[in-house]
Amino acid sequence: MAVAEGAIEQRVLKISIVMTSFLSLIGIICGLLSGSLAIIFDGMFDMIDAVMSVLALLVARLLTSEGNRRFQYGYWHVEPMVLVFNGSILILVSAYALINAIGSMLSGGRETNFDLALIVASFMSVLSIGMYGYVRHKNLKINSEFLRLDAHSWLMSGSISLALLVAFVIAQFMDGSRYQYLTPFIDPFVLGIMSTFLFFVPMSTVRNAMRDIFLIAPFSLDEKVRLFLDDLIKRYEFKTYSSYVAKIGRAQFIEIHIVVPPEYKISNVESLDVIRHEIAVAMGGESPQRWLTIVFTANESWI
Repeated sequence: MAVAEGAIEQRVLKISIVMTSFLSLIGIICGLLSGSLAIIFDGMFDMIDAVMSVLALLVARLLTSEGNRRFQYGYWHVEPMVLVFNGSILILVSAYALINAIGSMLSGGRETNFDLALIVASFMSVLSIGMYGYVRHKNLKINSEFLRLDAHSWLMSGSISLALLVAFVIAQFMDGSRYQYLTPFIDPFVLGIMSTFLFFVPMSTVRNAMRDIFLIAPFSLDEKVRLFLDDLIKRYEFKTYSSYVAKIGRAQFIEIHIVVPPEYKISNVESLDVIRHEIAVAMGGESPQRWLTIVFTANESWI
């Protein structure tokens, strides 16, 4: 990642951490005062998100730094590990909230101060949707996975708050009517719906990050490399090749071995560098996020 893009990513993450922490405190305190488990869950969700944003900020700083003697390939591997940890925590918290919601409904529901809950839900909705728009706008240029996940978290938080707002408005209309006996079930019911939905949301992120951790070759990148090399081998009349690709976080690792015929005439090393440059350009040019290794050999057993 370029230094300028890394600085933008870190600045946005810092702002997000502050706002998330603020919302978390508001949600937990007001949730306790209003007696709403759903608002408490929303606050807890924001608290976990704030902790994960701190981790994301630390990793973002690592990714803008160079590797060292111990981490010679850099710190790209840390990113998918954090994403898996982040997503797994959200899944576990959602499962726990769902269990609490079911238990609350089975025990007769929960009395809630809907007047306070309405105010809190409205405030949290506006702030969350606003932060979603801000983070998403900033990420259009740098395309950071961390900012994408952060924007997704803000969208989820805003959706939760909007759902709470709608539910509490309905509860207000039900209060004093013949359906008043159902109002204690509104809060745990909404909590159950939210937690069920949020249980599945991080799974795609966790799945993709696990693919990176296990070095599963991305099909699109592998296909791109092979199609180009098939043509290159024919044009330069090389014998064959082998290629290996992997994606770790936002970094791409491409290793290419080209077998030249034993009698192949090579005038100088610069002529091979021309071919290397052609391959590098086809793979996307120079980038700190791309590790490209190209080897020429006449011994096919080495590939």
